[in-house]
Amino acid sequence: MFCIKCGTENPDDAVYCKKCGAMFEAEEETRVVARGGTEISTTAGNDGDENEIFRIGPTMKFVYVGYAGAIVAALLLVGILGVIGLTAWIAVLLGMAMLLIPAWYHAKKKMISYRLTDTTIEIDQGLISRTTRNVPLRRVQDVTVSASVFQRILGFGDIIIDNASEDGGKVVLDDIDKPREYADLMLKQMRRLDR
Repeated sequence: MFCIKCGTENPDDAVYCKKCGAMFEAEEETRVVARGGTEISTTAGNDGDENEIFRIGPTMKFVYVGYAGAIVAALLLVGILGVIGLTAWIAVLLGMAMLLIPAWYHAKKKMISYRLTDTTIEIDQGLISRTTRNVPLRRVQDVTVSASVFQRILGFGDIIIDNASEDGGKVVLDDIDKPREYADLMLKQMRRLDR
């Protein structure tokens, strides 16, 4: 548990902060709105369970465009190789091999997941060897949305999170659809924790 006043990490059963002496308050009830506008009330327990506010990944728009381009290129390749006189099954196999390029990028994008809970932002990366980075919301100083002209036209952008931990630095959530909406949810949760 982190102190609201100074940000020092304390044991979960602490009543007072070990650094500044601030008293910890009992956990408050959190209201989560489910799809369809229904409000669900949950209380975070002492067992470490946290409510998930959202889970997102990078946009898949380019992957879908890549699949469409690979299909068109595969059909053209099969047609050209058929005219040259190459056997049909070899032409079809070469055409299908072109789909491996967007399939690689699809798998690569699916290996990245961003999750906001009541108290942390989690960044998961990898398939076989998995890396999870947790950024406590109490240590986040700023949330910025950045989008180039091209990104704004297509409706996605990057969310840049300034982290005030010992190692500092920035955490970038790349290529997020509707980035402002998710940045606003993060800021709202940060304000809720500051109360």
